[in-house]
Amino acid sequence: MTETLTLNNGVVMPALGLGVFQTPADETARVVEAALHAGYRHVDTAAGYFNEVGVGDGLRRSGVARSEVFLETKIWVSDYGYDETLHAFEKSAGKLGVDTLDLLILHQPMPQHFERTREAYRALETLLADGKVRAIGVSNFMPHHLDALMETATVPPAVNQVELYPYFAQPEVQAANAALRVLTQAWSPIGGITFYQGPGEGRTSTLENETLLAIGAAHGKSAAQVMLRWHLQQGRSAIPKSTKVGRIKENLDVFDFALTDRELAQIDALHNGVRQGPDPDAVDPLMWGLEIPEA
Repeated sequence: MTETLTLNNGVVMPALGLGVFQTPADETARVVEAALHAGYRHVDTAAGYFNEVGVGDGLRRSGVARSEVFLETKIWVSDYGYDETLHAFEKSAGKLGVDTLDLLILHQPMPQHFERTREAYRALETLLADGKVRAIGVSNFMPHHLDALMETATVPPAVNQVELYPYFAQPEVQAANAALRVLTQAWSPIGGITFYQGPGEGRTSTLENETLLAIGAAHGKSAAQVMLRWHLQQGRSAIPKSTKVGRIKENLDVFDFALTDRELAQIDALHNGVRQGPDPDAVDPLMWGLEIPEA
C-alpha cells in the first residue's frame, strides 16, 4: 500500500519516494532496482548528483514499466538560463533514458543571479507546455524567493523541495507553499543531515531522539518510520535515502499505523529552527564549481 498526493496541476504523485543524494554512481542502479522491487514507485535524483544514468539503468533492470514510476530530477545552477535549461532537460532525459519527466525542478534559487533563475524557470514552463515534463517545481526556495519568482512566472511551482525534518520544520516555508498550493517535499526527511555529518555543535541524531524512539516503541516502529509517518500525515512528500536494502524496505513500511494528534504535536515541538544545510541566501552555489556533463 502507498499513499499519493495530487499536485496543483492535477498530476498524481506517490507521497513517498526514494532519494539518491550521495548514492555512489556505481551503486545507484542496484539501489533503484531494489527499491522498485520493494514497492517504491517514485525516485528523486538530480543532475548535480551525477547518478542519473544509474537511476535509468535501475529502472530498466527492475522490469517495472516506465509508466508506473514517477521520476523527478533537478536542473543544476550551471545550466540556468532559458536555452541552457532547455538543453539541461535533454541531458537529464538522455542519461535517464526517458522521453518525458514526471517532475523537473530547479535545484537552488540562486538569488545571487536571480535573472538566470527566472529564465531557467521560464524554460521549465516551456517544457511543461510542450509535454516534455508533467510538472515543474523548485528546491530550497524560501518565501521571498517564491514571491520573486511569481513576479514573472505564469505557472506556479507544483513542488518546493526543502530541508525539512523534526528539528528543522521550516513553518514559514510550509505556509508560503500552502498559500500558492505548492506541495512541500522534504529532503533529509528523517534528519539524515544530523547523522551523515557526524556530531557537531547543535547537531544530535534524530535516530537517537528520546521522543521519537518512545513514539516508535508505542507503535512497534523505528524513529525513522515515525518521522516519515509525521510527514505523510501532515500532507508532505518525503524522499528518504538509503543504500541498504533492509532500510529501504523499512522506510516504505509506514502505511499500517497512524500517529495521534498528541504524538504529532510532540514531534512538532522538536523544531529548533537550526538549519544544517547551506543557506541559499548566504551561499552562491556557482562557487561550488559543478559542471554537468553531456548525456
